[in-house]
Amino acid sequence: MTRWLHRLGGAAAAHPWRTGGAWLVALALAFGLVAGFGGTPHDDWDVPGLPAQAGTDLLREEFPAASGAADRVVVHDRDGDAVEPAVVEALRARLADMPHVSGVAPARTSADGATVLLDVRYDVPVTDPDLMGQLGPLESAVAPTQAAGLQVELGGDVPDSGNLEIGGTGELIGITVALVLLVLTFGSVLAAGVPILVAMLGLALGSAGVLLLAAVADVSTSAPTVATMVGLGVGIDYALLLVSRHVELLRHGHDVRAAAARATATAGRSVLFAAATVLVSLLGLRLAGLSTYATFGYATAIAVVAVAAAALTLVPAALGLAGRRVLPRRTRRGRPARTVVPLTARWAERVGRRPLPWALGALGLLLLLAVPTLDMRLWPADTSAQPADSTTRQAYDLTAEGFGPGANGPFLVAVDLDRVPAASLPALVDELSATDGVAQVAGPEVSPTGGAALVVVEPTTGPSDEATTELLQRLRADVLPAGAEVTGITAALVDITALLTERIWLVIGVVVGLSFLLLTVVFRSPVVAAKAAVMNLLSISAAYGVVVAVFSWGWGAGLLGVDHDVPVSSWLPILMFAVAFGLSMDYEVFLLSRVREEWLRTGDARGSVVSGLAATGRLISAAAAIMVAVFLGFATEGDLVLKMMGVGLAAAILVDATVVRMVLVPASMALLGRWNWWLPAWLDRLLPHLDVDADLEPEAAVPALPTPRPASEPALVPERSTR
Repeated sequence: MTRWLHRLGGAAAAHPWRTGGAWLVALALAFGLVAGFGGTPHDDWDVPGLPAQAGTDLLREEFPAASGAADRVVVHDRDGDAVEPAVVEALRARLADMPHVSGVAPARTSADGATVLLDVRYDVPVTDPDLMGQLGPLESAVAPTQAAGLQVELGGDVPDSGNLEIGGTGELIGITVALVLLVLTFGSVLAAGVPILVAMLGLALGSAGVLLLAAVADVSTSAPTVATMVGLGVGIDYALLLVSRHVELLRHGHDVRAAAARATATAGRSVLFAAATVLVSLLGLRLAGLSTYATFGYATAIAVVAVAAAALTLVPAALGLAGRRVLPRRTRRGRPARTVVPLTARWAERVGRRPLPWALGALGLLLLLAVPTLDMRLWPADTSAQPADSTTRQAYDLTAEGFGPGANGPFLVAVDLDRVPAASLPALVDELSATDGVAQVAGPEVSPTGGAALVVVEPTTGPSDEATTELLQRLRADVLPAGAEVTGITAALVDITALLTERIWLVIGVVVGLSFLLLTVVFRSPVVAAKAAVMNLLSISAAYGVVVAVFSWGWGAGLLGVDHDVPVSSWLPILMFAVAFGLSMDYEVFLLSRVREEWLRTGDARGSVVSGLAATGRLISAAAAIMVAVFLGFATEGDLVLKMMGVGLAAAILVDATVVRMVLVPASMALLGRWNWWLPAWLDRLLPHLDVDADLEPEAAVPALPTPRPASEPALVPERSTR
């Protein structure tokens, strides 16, 4: 592998125009395929096997005219006067004329007459391209009513789908901050621009790949955003790692081509393994049981592969073209470099002298940050958590004020009349009405074929209230007979939350296990692999705690446009775990690759940690700062789940790059000493041998040192070099 990467980097640096031209051809071909065969992201919100899905399937079969999307138009008189019935009927007629509308229910008026609800039904699901994000017909229908001086707000599936559009603020903030940090890191605008340019080109190819995937599979409409967020961050990191090693080699006297080749062979190896750990984590999303999660993993994996390929080819090409101009002007003019012991080296020495107190302090801080996780309550982000000035949130609030909070999330009870006698329906309605927590019951409505009945149950509490979930559980366990299923958006969200809560342990177990095996193969040390997995779990737990403190406890949520405490979205823990675990492994691979190089060269367990941290500490800090900026940039977007993802991932990376990499890693490795690299002989025979430490080709300016073979303890301590 090392030799292959060395040849790849050398060839790209020697022929930069050919390499760049090949990438342009690849991009043109990819976007040509997208133009001819590309698909459009499309949500599939069905979850076979859940109780609510059984009721939904029955309603689709027996009530086809009412099985599509549903919207709600709320009309309100700001002065508190009763809304004129003629105005309402005119609006109802315009709504009925919209495309795909199968019916508009009779108006429902509040007790004071100041608020009116009009429920609109479509004959296609909201995922249909004619509806998804298409607010134009609704806005045209309500415009005359608004012109008459009435407040009209829109809620339901179509307006909610319009909120899924991302404004692009996250990308802009991330790229701007990254450019500033890279200029400060390298002291050269040219060197700073290479990682940005390479990441953007790789992300462009990845975006084309996601659209091609959408042609053959249902790719969630949110998946491209997550893929962009992760791809941009890791793309800059991978390119930064290569550029940093190249600049270091130039400073040590290598010529441009040799430096590019050797940087690709060494840092490029870390890029490959880091990308592999990210892919393992992302593909673990397939185990969550939701097709939406699977597409998140596939789309983001495509982006990661694309940016890694760009880093390994375009970075050495760009560096070969730039020559020595990537060095600061002072260095190019031959002025002596300032000899300064890196801060990270001094820090590693300090931690290594008294590792136990530092390790215990870092562990205590991580556990303290994780404490709020014990108070985590999950609920998929619903309309109540949207920005207060959005039309969907205002429709939600007006409905709750005029009709009670339960009107925003009624239960739909689908009754199979082949299993439940039709004569028992009145008694069932009476029993539902008498159940604690039920505000009112409407129906039953029998389907045209007589095979099913629909009963609408309105709780006294809102959809995200814990009491609503408890009511659903009571209805299923104690009230409803076999053959009657509770469905509707609220019931579906409750079931999805339960599924994800159950599956997260499977996802964590598989991802951690596979990552452990991968790191054991790469670093030939089960101790290092186990330690990396445990530390990453600690940093993610701390990040979960930060999310709970910000959004559920309200510590600074107002700065993000969230005006009240909200539960943590049940979509978040698994998705955030998969992404954060993979990204944390990136930094582990970056650091340990360098530590292992020093360990093989010197056999000094403690000194190798100091040298490795000194060489990579500044790089990891800059990379982490860029990643944090990217994620916080996405936290400024309007979608609540994206806000939580941005804050959570930023917290995970910040904790990982500071507390874990700067304290726990050097402290634990100092405590373990040579046992960090312990490998039983039987395991050494079983593990595949990768040529990760193979000698480089002879054209490198400084020949690679031979891998030392220990004399007395072959699986534990390498022989010191005689250099």
